[in-house]
Amino acid sequence: DWTVLFDGETVTGLRGYKQVGFPNSWEIVDGTLKIIPGYGVDLISEDIYNNFELELEWKVPEGGNSGIFYFATEEGDWIWQSAPEMQVLDDMALTDGKIALTSAGALYGLIAPSTMVVNPVGEFNQVRIIVKDNHVEHWLNGTKILEYEYGSETLNKLIANSKFKSMPHFAKAAEGHIGLQHHGEEVWFRNIRIRRL
Repeated sequence: DWTVLFDGETVTGLRGYKQVGFPNSWEIVDGTLKIIPGYGVDLISEDIYNNFELELEWKVPEGGNSGIFYFATEEGDWIWQSAPEMQVLDDMALTDGKIALTSAGALYGLIAPSTMVVNPVGEFNQVRIIVKDNHVEHWLNGTKILEYEYGSETLNKLIANSKFKSMPHFAKAAEGHIGLQHHGEEVWFRNIRIRRL
């Protein structure tokens, strides 16, 4: 029951944030979906999801930074104003990587990974994000690195003490789009697929 969003040659079911078509700030190179450096547009799924399993692989160069979003809406100016994010990052080169709450695999700015299993720069990392009845799990390279209850009092308290507290749409949607962040740096994604649970 998997829906393949990118098979190495064709992008299916992804478009630009607040756009109808596919943005020209991404390209297909050697079987990967690659960010073209500079100003660009985030990608989101055409479909919306609530219970799902998402799988993909990513790699970054030195200083690379991106994110994987879910429960995204297009109510704000930017995707991160509504959507929780699994961090994609070069932990060694960037300040965010030295802070557990913003390191690779973290629920960005809210929950740190329980263990550091990110591969070195230039190597692909395998992601699974599972959401079932508001129970969310982040998996990286075969290891479950965090879990939480979406919409719970515990999560809401974390949000209230974070930069997201001033964002009225953040983590409010019961369902939403999947997203990939264009942060300006080169990042490569491949084997992107999702299934409803």
